[in-house]
Amino acid sequence: MMILIIDFGSQYSQLIARRVRESRVYCQIEPCNIEIDKIKAIDPKGIILSGGPMSIYDKNSSKVDERIFDLNIPILGIC
Repeated sequence: MMILIIDFGSQYSQLIARRVRESRVYCQIEPCNIEIDKIKAIDPKGIILSGGPMSIYDKNSSKVDERIFDLNIPILGIC
């Protein structure tokens, strides 16, 4: 099993990854601009969105490809 952590610049991404690994689950951290094809190739069983310092309402805030919501896998957002 593999969990994908998508990092939006959070200072906690490494801590989240460590906690996931302590649960004996493999995980991988990728930047928020990861392409949907790469996500599909990784074939995660779940995704954790690790928030960053910008508000989602900021005009220039980072965005993830919305097609991840069509992958039919669990997604957890942590600010």
